[in-house]
Amino acid sequence: MKYSELRQGILDVCKRLHAQGWLAACDGNISVRPTLPDGSPADEILITPTSRPKAFIRAEEIAILGLDGSPREGRASSESKMHLEVYQNAPLARAVVHAHPPASIAWTIARPELTELPSRSCSELILALGSVPFVAYARPGTEEMGKNLRAYLPKARALVLRNHGTITWGETLDEAYFGTERLEHSARLLKYATEISGGGKLPELPEAEVRELVKLRAQLGDKIL
Repeated sequence: MKYSELRQGILDVCKRLHAQGWLAACDGNISVRPTLPDGSPADEILITPTSRPKAFIRAEEIAILGLDGSPREGRASSESKMHLEVYQNAPLARAVVHAHPPASIAWTIARPELTELPSRSCSELILALGSVPFVAYARPGTEEMGKNLRAYLPKARALVLRNHGTITWGETLDEAYFGTERLEHSARLLKYATEISGGGKLPELPEAEVRELVKLRAQLGDKIL
């Protein structure tokens, strides 16, 4: 795919995220690792620029970084280290979406004792994403923020950064975007269930059923569904 088409794809995802209320002002960042004509991944990524409202960026503002972090074109997002960490530790990754969907983030703020989204209450969450880890907090833009992802890669394709945002990655830009969509939908569903039930621990599916769903997820593969 041509770089011009990849840039347009990034712009489209930025607009979709903003329209859903998952990006405000200069929040978030999106990147793509191009595929070369021989099918191998490029040694560079295209990534949204720093300090720009994502709904209004232009194609020519999208920056290019070497996989080692070396600047090649434009002014890359200040959180580019986090994207590079994904690409360096998840060989299949071709796109990364970092957004700020409210319900997903709210779970990490309101329930600091949890280590992941309570997926055992929802069959579709188990089947579509598997477990969704809550990654330890790190100050945005720091190397620590990227390093904190390592323990979960490449297995987890959807993660929530405590008190900050979400990271979803995929083998295509669509998969990475739909990972954010699936994650926030699940987080809202679980939020509503918690409110309706009056708070506290959510009822879970029977243990035997959870085991069967986990097996089915393994058969379906690691892709976001």
